[in-house]
Amino acid sequence: MEKGLVCIFCGEGKGKTTAAIGKGIQAASVGKTVMIIQFLKKRQSDGIGFIQRLEPEIKLFRFERSENSYANLSEEERKEECANIRNGLNFARKVITTQGCDVLILDEVLGLVSAGIIDAEEIRNLIAARSGAMDLILTGVYKCEELWEMADEVTVMQMMKSSNQ
Repeated sequence: MEKGLVCIFCGEGKGKTTAAIGKGIQAASVGKTVMIIQFLKKRQSDGIGFIQRLEPEIKLFRFERSENSYANLSEEERKEECANIRNGLNFARKVITTQGCDVLILDEVLGLVSAGIIDAEEIRNLIAARSGAMDLILTGVYKCEELWEMADEVTVMQMMKSSNQ
């Protein structure tokens, strides 16, 4: 049986989510099923809504409920969102252990480590739980270099120039 890949898209530059979704669209175009679970994104995040039109080949899940980004929440709101984030991680674990799709994208999961919501060991356990041909794609600004040895591909995005017009 073919072994799936673990890919990491990280760094300060733009394009991590776009690159991950691009891999998902490539997979869907050859008949594979794709799931995207987003973390640390505002509930009404623009630019990703078109993905919902690609169902059932690509399914998008968000477990956070706040209209604001995690960084802008009060301590009380953060506690509530942490419970929602844990639900998302538990769902990811279930998808991985049941082989619920061909490609699983955990968008901004690496940011959960830098935010102190989880530690890298929890992501390591998710990667280790994977078997078979499922591809696992992780994104985040935080590089989480302690996971790189478990990855087949690591891409670090770096902005070289920006014209803020």
